[in-house]
Amino acid sequence: MITRLIARLFWAASSFTLTTEHDRSRPSILLGAPHTSNWDFVYMMAINWREQLHVRWLGKHTLFRSWYGPLFRAAGGIPVDRGNPRAVVADLLAEMERGTPFNLVITPDGTRTNRTDYWKSGFYRIARATGMPVTLGFIDRPNKRVGLGPTIDMTGDVKADMDRIRAFYADKLGWHPQRRVEPRLRDEEDR
Repeated sequence: MITRLIARLFWAASSFTLTTEHDRSRPSILLGAPHTSNWDFVYMMAINWREQLHVRWLGKHTLFRSWYGPLFRAAGGIPVDRGNPRAVVADLLAEMERGTPFNLVITPDGTRTNRTDYWKSGFYRIARATGMPVTLGFIDRPNKRVGLGPTIDMTGDVKADMDRIRAFYADKLGWHPQRRVEPRLRDEEDR
């Protein structure tokens, strides 16, 4: 397949080390963090093509309005209207029931340019609603590492689950370390 060949060439030329611990036995939510650059998308697709994962990914709906909208859809993109984030969970559940199982890529820290203090909690709500585990994907440019870390189940204890996620991402800095958002959900403070 052409994508596998592209991935082989990409990884042969890349200065990054790819590591994967991903549990392929069942579809999961693949977190992409820290999400600090457009290069994150390139590496996500290279991992996808090399590992032959069936991925779908969420992107702001405005990305799909341009001439490249059909390309993003063909690459697994699902437009999300940020004005109604709760509807995303219902839409994804309906899509999962309709078709072939897939891995869902989510960048929980949201935007790359406007610094926030919290991750978006959609990945957690989707994991709990679907029973899908969460695979911790990462890019760490200063250390030239990229990959898929462990696959874990969300227990419903938000703080304990996020403590595990924080421990994994503690040494992952992203493409632009100054844009990194600490893995934290508002829901942790509500409890």
